[in-house]
Amino acid sequence: MKADCLRPLWLAGLLLAGPLMAEDQRQLATLPPPAQETLRQEMLANLVALNEILGLVATDKFKEAGAVAEQQLGLSVQGRNRDKPFDARPGPHMPQAMRALGMEGHRAASEFAKAAQAGERDRALALLPNLTSACVSCHASWRIR
Repeated sequence: MKADCLRPLWLAGLLLAGPLMAEDQRQLATLPPPAQETLRQEMLANLVALNEILGLVATDKFKEAGAVAEQQLGLSVQGRNRDKPFDARPGPHMPQAMRALGMEGHRAASEFAKAAQAGERDRALALLPNLTSACVSCHASWRIR
């Protein structure tokens, strides 16, 4: 009787474990460990910025959301690692296609920022999903470990 009760749990566990045990099909971008750590910190900061932007948009504070988007995610952040040692800068070590996705994300953030700061609410809302599209594409295609 007990075995019959556990069978559905065992089967569910087996079905859920399958994808977890599958080999990661993303391309490996070989970055030096210091560049990996810098990139990891940047990705965490980007998540915090995205969360702040969404909170501001939800409370109809588009100009503030645009400022955060530009200052923390937009093209204006280019070169933020220039003072770090070369091995700690992710950009120069990234494959060109990976770097292009990152640039696409920075451009999308700046485009959103421009619309949001101009008070173009509907346009900013339409551009909002673009803030994460490059992130999703990159994380679905690339890995650093």
